[in-house]
Amino acid sequence: MNETICVLDVEIDNCSAKQAMKASVEYMSTAVTNVVELVTIETLMSAKDKPDLRKAIGQSDLVLPGQEEILEAAGVVDTRHIQETRAQVYLKMYLKYLHKNHSRVYLLVETDEEVDRLTACFFSRYRGIQVAGAAKVAPGAGMDDMLVNAINGGEVDSVIAVLSSPVQEEFISRNRSLINARMWLGAGKLMESIYKGKSRGEKLATFVDRLFFKRETRKNRREMKAQG
Repeated sequence: MNETICVLDVEIDNCSAKQAMKASVEYMSTAVTNVVELVTIETLMSAKDKPDLRKAIGQSDLVLPGQEEILEAAGVVDTRHIQETRAQVYLKMYLKYLHKNHSRVYLLVETDEEVDRLTACFFSRYRGIQVAGAAKVAPGAGMDDMLVNAINGGEVDSVIAVLSSPVQEEFISRNRSLINARMWLGAGKLMESIYKGKSRGEKLATFVDRLFFKRETRKNRREMKAQG
């Protein structure tokens, strides 16, 4: 799994959902915290002007594209890979793995609604997943100690972070060496595809984000070509 693609100066692993899942299963058997990051258009657009965020993403063990436009921006034409990314196949495979193995997880979220929707989703579709706890995370390091203690006290196998960038990346970058879970999944707002559909307003916002992203990646390619 050494092949990578680069989008807006962020290195992303170019692998199938099956390959990513195989790596994740291996991570779940280790004694250290391994980090898997699902990057989104929003993350990449934010990271282009933030070297520290790009560095934090680069410290992940596995960086996966969370949206098909990211693959298209890198010139990936593998139809199966694009379809897997569109359908969030890796994310669903990982949840099925946690379900099958009755794994304990800790949820990091931004709202109470996310906790309610995620736990309801797990109860209906992935009942084997044991939610040991959940906490809201705000920007900054003020609550880090309390959150790390809560995660470790839950004796969890995995942390699932449903946070916006750069809060998600900054938190794990600061606390990775302190967390006892075997794997951290930085799923961001992609988890919403698992438990809810998008409203008309959200679909419009996504459409606009994708237009800006395509414009930015075209501009970046032109600049790279001019420099080369």
